[in-house]
Amino acid sequence: MAATVRDLILILQIFFPADLSLHKALYLLGFLVSLYPLLRLHLNQQRQPRQPVRTAWVRSIRALIIDAFKREDTYPPTWASGVDSSKQYAEYLSNDLGPLYGMLGLNPDDLEARSPSPIFPAPRIILCTQRISCIFCPATDLNIVPTLRRREKPQTVWLLDASSHWVEADLFVAHCASCRADYYPDRITYKHDNNRRRQRLEMDTKYIRLSKHVRKLTYRQSQRLFIEHSARRLLRFHEKENDFSCDAHPSTKVLSEAVRTTIGSNGGVIHAAMTHGCTECTHIKRYHSDLVNEGIILGADTGVAGLPNSENVGAPDIPDPDPAAAHIPPLDQQQAPGDGEPRGYTRLASMDGKTLKHRKCALDVCEGPLLNYKDGRFCEAHVNLRLVCGIIPCGRPVHVAGAVTCDDPAHIDWHRQYTNRFSRLSFAGVQRVIRRQQEHADPVVTGPTLRVELPALGDTPGDQVVHTFKAKTIYCLQTVQWACGYPIGWGKCYRSESSPQVLGILDSIWADHPESRPNFIAYDDACSLLRHIVTQDPNSPWLATTRFIVDAWHYIGHRATDILCRLWCNPAPLNGSQPDLILVKDDAGGTTHQTRAFNTETAEQLNSWLNGFESQLRQMSDVNYDLFIHVLMMLYGERVETQVRKKGLELSEEFWQEATGAE
Repeated sequence: MAATVRDLILILQIFFPADLSLHKALYLLGFLVSLYPLLRLHLNQQRQPRQPVRTAWVRSIRALIIDAFKREDTYPPTWASGVDSSKQYAEYLSNDLGPLYGMLGLNPDDLEARSPSPIFPAPRIILCTQRISCIFCPATDLNIVPTLRRREKPQTVWLLDASSHWVEADLFVAHCASCRADYYPDRITYKHDNNRRRQRLEMDTKYIRLSKHVRKLTYRQSQRLFIEHSARRLLRFHEKENDFSCDAHPSTKVLSEAVRTTIGSNGGVIHAAMTHGCTECTHIKRYHSDLVNEGIILGADTGVAGLPNSENVGAPDIPDPDPAAAHIPPLDQQQAPGDGEPRGYTRLASMDGKTLKHRKCALDVCEGPLLNYKDGRFCEAHVNLRLVCGIIPCGRPVHVAGAVTCDDPAHIDWHRQYTNRFSRLSFAGVQRVIRRQQEHADPVVTGPTLRVELPALGDTPGDQVVHTFKAKTIYCLQTVQWACGYPIGWGKCYRSESSPQVLGILDSIWADHPESRPNFIAYDDACSLLRHIVTQDPNSPWLATTRFIVDAWHYIGHRATDILCRLWCNPAPLNGSQPDLILVKDDAGGTTHQTRAFNTETAEQLNSWLNGFESQLRQMSDVNYDLFIHVLMMLYGERVETQVRKKGLELSEEFWQEATGAE
């Protein structure tokens, strides 16, 4: 129960010296609330046998009270008494802290309760762990868990407070005498099996350590702040907070690598997306008989609901046979279930590639990250190639240390011209090159072009010379999300957006969630992906669970002579072969028409949002790139969830009753 004004008067009369001024008593009362975590640690330590009456925690409380009085007496004469009675008052108060906190409504015996917020800003901020017992040591025979001691005297640190001012604070480190674990406000360090110190993060901490001594927010500290805060949010978002540990007191780089290893390297899965559902991405399953009962007029299989017909997708006279189509299971067009029977539900995911790149090893076949992102060209496995001529397949050693070619004059001259050509590229230079090329270009071809011409090397044209003069980049970022926009996962394509790489990303995303595969995946090259799947593995589980369709915007440019694309990848066929993709609506004039049931362009919309971060991402290392993409996916997912709640798009109980028959 919270203290009342009457309780406050009693507290001042009972626990505070009679000659203590009122303003000092109120000042000290607010300060005592901030010391409550130290009292909890003291009381918990006294639960064990043979403990002193005054533990190190009580001695710290007494020292802080003395310091508070001394600081208050340094104020202007209207506040200062001129007499130093700090030790006397601190001794008086520290003898009855338990009953005093009890009258304030804080039960000292309830050791599981969290510490209250300060009444008002205290003269000294106390940084201390919220735990009172060791989380690693088992309980003793008396069912007592080893308590925490004060490891050493408190440290004076600088804290950036909520008002963005640097203030002094007292840092207390709790210590377990049994397992030697140290408890900081934001982390716990402990001894691992190999005697190396490991660290776990405290997820609900109010304070984060950025550095030990610097009293200013530098670039490195701002980066550390981002990593520390994002790490906790990501680990909780991915439900990995209990699985994470890293080396004790890590650098920013080591912490980033540990977090990335835990939640996903070179790709990621948002496990919450597997259970996500809203009216934008999850619909009651429809059947062919539903379309017939609604009285719509079925049309050609190449038409797309909601889009005008294109000349390119007109029905061909004689479609080309496609052997791959024979391996695709037939479309399900059975009758709708009877009244009261569960109808099931269907979900659609959208996928697309975005040219958000980071640098990698200069060898085309290598996917390794650079060893040196400042001016390096190779990964750790191929770093010795910097001593070999960069013209492939020369293989001779470089002629001098620091050079990138051998002593062949042709190689040296070609590298010089390569460097001169690309070092001159500026905005004005690019405009000049485009203007000159357009003067001699084919008048039929329109639009700006930039063709950087390089000299031939022997019989090899300049644009076909293979070299390692510059680090390469990944090809694109591949993202997958539900039709509402909620992200599901992502991965990287290293050399091209090829079907094997895209299929590998899909396999990794749903490897642990095969039962959550979508009924439909919209992709701009779905026909090639489907052809690859049925060609490589006719028994692939994807063929039994998911239909691959081309998104509506790209489908109008696909050839109608592609029988596999026309019959299996139409995003909303007008012939009724995919009733889940069609809705029947009445327009303002009362005319009934078919429209697409799902938004197949959400991947394009997510990638458009990612454009704002392209300049930052291309300068990052692979570790920072992955961590930043994880953060962006988390933020975008939270943004979609907020919109779903705001618009009331959650799936209702009636939906699940109709879909599954569950009450």
